[in-house]
Amino acid sequence: MHELVLRGGEIHDGLGSPAVTADVAVDGGRITAVGHGLGPARRVLDVSGLAVAPGFVDPHCHSDLVPALPEPQPFKLLQGVTTEVNGNCGFSFGPVTAEHVEIMSAYAGAPVSAGSFAEHLADMEKAGPTNHMATLVGHSTLRLAAASWDAELPPGGLDEMCRLAAESFEAGACGLSSGLVYPPGSFAGTDELVALAKVAHRYGRPYTTHLRDEGAGLAQALDEAVEIARRARVRLQVSHCKTAGPRNHGRASMLLDRLRAAREEGIDVRGDQYPYLAGATTLSALLPPAALEGGPEALRARLSDPARVAALRAAAEDPAPLTGTGMWRDTTPEGVLVVTHTDPSAVGRRLTEFPGDPFETACALIAADPAAYMVITMMAEPDVRAIMADPLIGVGSDNGMPVGLEHPRTWGCFPHFLGAYVRDAGIVDLPEAVRKMTSANAVPFSLHGRGVLTAGAYADITCFDPATVGHPGSYTSPDLRPTGIPYVLLEGHVVVDEGDFTGERRGRVLRS
Repeated sequence: MHELVLRGGEIHDGLGSPAVTADVAVDGGRITAVGHGLGPARRVLDVSGLAVAPGFVDPHCHSDLVPALPEPQPFKLLQGVTTEVNGNCGFSFGPVTAEHVEIMSAYAGAPVSAGSFAEHLADMEKAGPTNHMATLVGHSTLRLAAASWDAELPPGGLDEMCRLAAESFEAGACGLSSGLVYPPGSFAGTDELVALAKVAHRYGRPYTTHLRDEGAGLAQALDEAVEIARRARVRLQVSHCKTAGPRNHGRASMLLDRLRAAREEGIDVRGDQYPYLAGATTLSALLPPAALEGGPEALRARLSDPARVAALRAAAEDPAPLTGTGMWRDTTPEGVLVVTHTDPSAVGRRLTEFPGDPFETACALIAADPAAYMVITMMAEPDVRAIMADPLIGVGSDNGMPVGLEHPRTWGCFPHFLGAYVRDAGIVDLPEAVRKMTSANAVPFSLHGRGVLTAGAYADITCFDPATVGHPGSYTSPDLRPTGIPYVLLEGHVVVDEGDFTGERRGRVLRS
């Protein structure tokens, strides 16, 4: 007798094959059979009329510290996500030195502990994840440990970063990430990144990158990422693929052509994308990265000097440089929504809703809280759709912590993709949509046995109704529950049952 049988659903294998009507048997945390007449079970779920898919794999997350929150957090399970990849954009929460606990805590919006990468994973494991979690080691975190906020590495600094990277891979880091618009990672040159990616190569791990520029300098930033992958001989994952800023709209084909050219050259490159016109990041990202050299106090000092603010404005608005100017010219004051700030009265307001000059307002807000966050509108719908349709691009949420205003992608990325873009807009068909949320995201990170629904795979399974799946959240009301996802399994345990979270922390920390 089987432990569980899901009966009568439309089975998607996660590989893009056409769906078939069949039953799925689950025993000992694994899928043991897919077919008909599988015999009796202790529990049978009638999933007729539902799509039965591998649990969704989110390749771009910032849920690193979610397990440490007091209550279990089902915000990803309710979307059908069973596995997350954390440590993206160059920031992991190990290895962290005691000197940088405060700034890392401010960046994370949650308490961070000093310790090695192995200790970070052990802490999260002890706290108890609600879904499975794999974690990248971040380049900016390594750089903080070796050089603090200095632009130049000290003697032996790169060797120390490579040592810490190797230590992190030994502890189970699933890859190396960079965030090259954010200090201190933005201070690094290409050779530094190649040296660290070569360490990743020794362990068979990929390199993921928030490119140095996603606006006017996008082409050059893509070329740099491909160069790093070529020289280090690593798989490349381009994070949250986009063409940001009005001057860059209409260039989706350039991005996709470069990815295809790299693959033709023999480089295993893929990307991920969130299905929205706005992103979310630190408010300080509006400024040129050089403004943050020396850390938060040095930033505050610069922003208290009107002459320096005027110089920063000139740099931020200068149309000539391709990179290094920050995100100010890739949006509008109306497109910047403050979502976290130590001053509660600032939260939920756009820069145009404050009195005075918008750039000076942004500088004042950053000076008051260098860790403040924004939702920032940068993309155009035709580009989003063109990137979404490409088979090299998977779905990734780029979520934040599930508290406060945050971006709606935190609570609804995957059902929003399925509802607004697959069912309503028909950008891709349902088998391809499932592939983009499952195997396409599991393969780059060697998440073996996940992202597919075949005999022998882990029984991480998501059942959803293609007719009703969606997310009603918005930028001003983001934390609404998704619709149309009645069942989610983690290694055979039903953790979302008839649409409700069971309360169990059944997730695991996955070590490469």
